[in-house]
Amino acid sequence: MKLHKISVILLGLVPFVLPSCKKYLNEAPDNRTEINSVDKVAQLVSTAYPTYDYLTFTESSSDNAEDKGVGIGSTNEMFDLPYAWIDVIGAQTNSTSNYWNGCYEAIAAANQALEAIEKQDLGTAVLPYKGEALVARAYAHFMLVMLYSNPYEIGGANSSPGVPYITAPETKVIVQYSRGTVKSTYEKIEQDLEEGIKLLSASAYKVPKFHFTPAAAHAFAARFYLFKGEWQKVVDHATLTVPGNDFVGNMRPITTTLKDMTGEEFNAAFNSSSQKYNLLLSNNYSTYHYQNAPRHGYGANLVKMFTSTNVTGKILANRVLSYGVPNYTTYKYKGYFFNTGPGIGFPYLTSASFTVDEAIMNRAEAYAELGQFDAALKDINDFYSVRTNGYNPATDAVTLAKISAFYSISDPKEGLVKTILDAKKAEFLQEGIRWFDIIRRRLTVVHNNFDATGLETFTELKPEDKRRVFQLPKEVKLSGIELNPR
Repeated sequence: MKLHKISVILLGLVPFVLPSCKKYLNEAPDNRTEINSVDKVAQLVSTAYPTYDYLTFTESSSDNAEDKGVGIGSTNEMFDLPYAWIDVIGAQTNSTSNYWNGCYEAIAAANQALEAIEKQDLGTAVLPYKGEALVARAYAHFMLVMLYSNPYEIGGANSSPGVPYITAPETKVIVQYSRGTVKSTYEKIEQDLEEGIKLLSASAYKVPKFHFTPAAAHAFAARFYLFKGEWQKVVDHATLTVPGNDFVGNMRPITTTLKDMTGEEFNAAFNSSSQKYNLLLSNNYSTYHYQNAPRHGYGANLVKMFTSTNVTGKILANRVLSYGVPNYTTYKYKGYFFNTGPGIGFPYLTSASFTVDEAIMNRAEAYAELGQFDAALKDINDFYSVRTNGYNPATDAVTLAKISAFYSISDPKEGLVKTILDAKKAEFLQEGIRWFDIIRRRLTVVHNNFDATGLETFTELKPEDKRRVFQLPKEVKLSGIELNPR
């Protein structure tokens, strides 16, 4: 965990602190603030979210990135190595190791809050924050097991290594851990999620969009059960993300409000807490938004998703902006800078961890798996209705016949799932979550590559490839945790 890195620093300081040992022993051994009030618990739980993001490495590894060619765009190993499915060594900004550490830092905050709640008599007012801590702990572990372990196999043994599930504050510098199994990790996530979600309250927060409110937690549960293949639970939880089942009135207004904004207004508003479609936002230390024109990213081939007709027969209304062809951007992230001193600090961005738009498409997929094809089509058409230029339900609605003709797929369930995955691929471009569907649905990823002569070749990342599981930081070996095979 992050403490491994700290331990190395502490060992290096030992010779300098020994003369002050007597004075140190006269003081309290733990100088952390005592968490003895509901307000302090609430403040602590607000830090139980990963402070780093997965955008760079999940997006670059997926089929939502392409090689634009030699000399086009900038090179950056945080983009280039994941694109080639090569492990990034070290905990640099935007790296897999940084995200691993960020998740365990979030878990540590959740555990400290839960311990304080257990020890202090804080009454019922603390229960929403207990629920938030449990759900946040479940979420961080879920992201870890999803990205750093083999995918959950529906109906399988899931006996491959999971991730260490930490449920108490760490009091030692180095602790020996077991990864457990994917199965045991999922079981513990589910236990925390189901216990915590019952305690949540949206009214507990001044800015609810940065916390696990009931709506955000239900969106998380819908994604979680999608991985587990418990389709009815996906439907049930996704339905609870918006009041009155009004998904159309709560999704991203691509063809109306967002379309009418200037570029800068759109950039500022897209991940704003004022937007109904954003269910959970996070502030992440990241430079993803500063990489305007990476060689490996959003290029001319991916633009076709927004310039060609899709299964509706129409074209998506999503913005297509460019820093100079073929360097395109969705312009979804506004960069900020947190000053820690005169002229120093760190860059960060605000991103959406869960949206109404993802929730409805997760529900559509669950309906398809349940054989409720009409319900799946209703969700698909609601999704397209707010993001398709000139959408007319009488002529543009997706039907099983249209799906069969467009994809040359005769099986209705297979066709519906393909339609849903393609719709999500386009809508969530540059948001990193395409990778989740790739590993969950065992999709083969194809990347193009240009050599120095301009020759283009293609490589595939198949479902069985070990590189689909991101590598753990090497430091975890200090705690007896085995790295992923390569």
